[in-house]
Amino acid sequence: MKRHLTLLFIIVLASSCGVIRHRSAETYLPGPAVRAGYTPEGIVEEVQCPGSVPGPSFRRMIVYLPADYYQSDKRYPVFYLLHGARGYETSWIRKGRVYQSTDSLWRESLAQPCIVVMPNVNQYNDDADYEGGRFKDAWESIWEVDGTVEYAFVKDVVHLVDSLYRTVPDAAHRAIAGLSVGGWQSIYMGANHPDVFGYIGAFSPYTWCLGRDRGYRRLFYGKLYRKMSVQFSTYPPLGFYLYAGKWDIMRPSTLRIHHRMKRRGWEHEYSRFPGSHDWHNGWIEEYQDMLQKVFKDENSVRNQ
Repeated sequence: MKRHLTLLFIIVLASSCGVIRHRSAETYLPGPAVRAGYTPEGIVEEVQCPGSVPGPSFRRMIVYLPADYYQSDKRYPVFYLLHGARGYETSWIRKGRVYQSTDSLWRESLAQPCIVVMPNVNQYNDDADYEGGRFKDAWESIWEVDGTVEYAFVKDVVHLVDSLYRTVPDAAHRAIAGLSVGGWQSIYMGANHPDVFGYIGAFSPYTWCLGRDRGYRRLFYGKLYRKMSVQFSTYPPLGFYLYAGKWDIMRPSTLRIHHRMKRRGWEHEYSRFPGSHDWHNGWIEEYQDMLQKVFKDENSVRNQ
């Protein structure tokens, strides 16, 4: 009986994080950036992001701007928001209520206006493999995390955003966060580029995912705590946020990161939400929490 309960528990957790592929999984295709049922108060733009490493020539990313962006000359901080396995550039739109959350917090002056960028950070071999953002189930997503896209993220995504939009191009005005696999990518992104990202958020980071090494994995992943030692000694983050749900499959590993950081005296926050490895009572609320904590200095939004 005990073995059956343990097996059932593992199945439920795997299902909640998308490891088990359901028959209806094709409904998770990227789809439009604005969906029926809610009209964003800000400005939604779709950008084709060129790639400088092996993979597709271009990927779509979604950029969300404050409503008055084109009526002002202000410069804004940027919040890079990453999806997880079985995810895309529209996952936070489709499942994460990102427009509703952001609009509400901006409207109530609980969060600083910023540019929210949602890129596609899946691994694809080439244009044919990408197919405009084909469906990738969680097994494929998890075991293909090989560092290629992550290694080029600053060059391909951050520099493009800085060239297209009125950003404040320094670490104090950049945040990066993600859910599950995206949370693990975000931790490493901050460790590899402490001079680029001043705020790092990991929503139940999926620490078990590393694919085959095609030349970039060793450059981006590995030696995490050695990199974090440099990060916290040379460019200490203005905010480092770890989150996990009470019933989250990744809560034990998130706690290990938290305790290791605590022992080394690295300033950060750990928060536990009541849900599991899922959107409600988890990633949605964690994004809302972090958005209220970043870019709090009075000069976050600047005039030209």
